[in-house]
Amino acid sequence: MDEGFVKQLLSHIKCGVCGQHYDPSHVKVLRHEREVWFLSVFCPGCKSRGLVVVAIRKEKAEVISELSEAEISKFTVSPPVGAEDVLEIHEFLKDFKGDFSSLFPEKEGD
Repeated sequence: MDEGFVKQLLSHIKCGVCGQHYDPSHVKVLRHEREVWFLSVFCPGCKSRGLVVVAIRKEKAEVISELSEAEISKFTVSPPVGAEDVLEIHEFLKDFKGDFSSLFPEKEGD
């Protein structure tokens, strides 16, 4: 699989912000390993940037994720959510009255 093909493939994907198709000249290959490609995309229509991860297997392409740089920065490596976590949040939400400010008391000096 060559870089030109992957960039052309991305021209069929629409910007998640404004819906304009990406132009191959605005797609940059960041890295690829075997069938997984990490691409940076730029939309000249709305000036947004994003990261696209594409897996290409046996002549078939599949978009795994399209995230903006801001969305990517929100992710950290953390353990998977388990049954205990679900039960804990269930118990918390059962009596929660929607007062989010009470969850984060102001620090002294704020």
